[in-house]
Amino acid sequence: MPSNKSVSDAPIVQFTNCRILRDHQLQREDLWVREGKILNPEKLFFDEKGSADVQLDCKDSIIAPGFIDVQINGGFGVDFSLATDDFKSGIDLVSQKILSHGVTSFCPTLVTSPPSVYHQVLPQISVRNGGAHGAGVLGAHLEGPFISKEKKGAHPEHCLRTFEAGAFQDLLATYGSLDCVQIVTLAPEMRRSSEVIRELTKRGICVSLGHSVANLSQAEEAVQHGASFITHLFNAMLPFHHRDPGIVGLLTSDKIPAGRRVFYGMISDGIHTNPAALRIAHRAHPKGLVLVTDAIAGMGLAPGRHTLGQQVVEIDGLNTYIAGTKTLSGSVATMDTCVRHFQEATGCSVETALEAASLHPAQLLGIEHKKGTLNYDSDADFLMLNDSLYVQATYIAGEEVWRQDVSGM
Repeated sequence: MPSNKSVSDAPIVQFTNCRILRDHQLQREDLWVREGKILNPEKLFFDEKGSADVQLDCKDSIIAPGFIDVQINGGFGVDFSLATDDFKSGIDLVSQKILSHGVTSFCPTLVTSPPSVYHQVLPQISVRNGGAHGAGVLGAHLEGPFISKEKKGAHPEHCLRTFEAGAFQDLLATYGSLDCVQIVTLAPEMRRSSEVIRELTKRGICVSLGHSVANLSQAEEAVQHGASFITHLFNAMLPFHHRDPGIVGLLTSDKIPAGRRVFYGMISDGIHTNPAALRIAHRAHPKGLVLVTDAIAGMGLAPGRHTLGQQVVEIDGLNTYIAGTKTLSGSVATMDTCVRHFQEATGCSVETALEAASLHPAQLLGIEHKKGTLNYDSDADFLMLNDSLYVQATYIAGEEVWRQDVSGM
């Protein structure tokens, strides 16, 4: 059957012999792609009388949406919280390297830093599509400096800030610009945080609660003002207590506004969160779980000393500590490792594990109409994986951008 070129001259690629993650199920269907989008084959056949120009045998692979990492501080020697003149080349390097781990979009994350760092770095971050050059940039995640001193974790205390009389203006003066900002993590118990949350939300910026000593009612109030995410649940917040469960209590709160969902990030690296805690969170609120790496510059590098913003960190195996302490400081886990560990620790389905790294972060950022699914007309950012969830190939806009080298195997 000849292709009908009246609609588009672009080639149509048909991926066959695969199981596609669609509507929360792995389905034995073909995947059709044209011009970087996923096609509806029925429209192609009946409206256009078209057919595939290229057929690719996927050899029974799983095809899943590309992973979206909304909290990644760097990797491969690059630290997003260090102001350098060639910052863009650092973003380029990380975005290229994470393709092999299935990440097709990400939010470069800056930990608490002096204003001068934000003023120098943020203008160098621009939202961009992914491609052969690397994963797409969705916008920056600013974790701090408006966080709790008691729960600062690996954030430098001398850079922490509070909201003064002109709260939102304080934030603007600190960051310099919000043009490329996608997420801001702050502590909701801080005075005047409500007006800041409202202003950020009004601008379409996701507000995340973290590095905080907030009680449950303070956390619920923040959600009522627009907050929608929790930064690395259980880490850098008050531990769950049965009389006041703190931020953790948002997972089962009955005070969440109708039609709203609270999402929460989890570092599923086997270090930051005990598998039992991972299971408790997942069973309490499965649709809100978002896997994040919280990866630092040392991801992909040998053990030893590396940086995290203003601090020196030491990597020992999968543990990363602020040098000379036992304070955890981000992770060196890759996203595909987190997905596999999550599935193993919780016993959840393959579909659930994959959606925690794709659909849920897309829903959090309000981009699920184009990312995080394999629905018709969405972006053709997807992965081929084997049954053990190891990435075999990564595609962005329907083009192969990385493939596992099997020549040496």
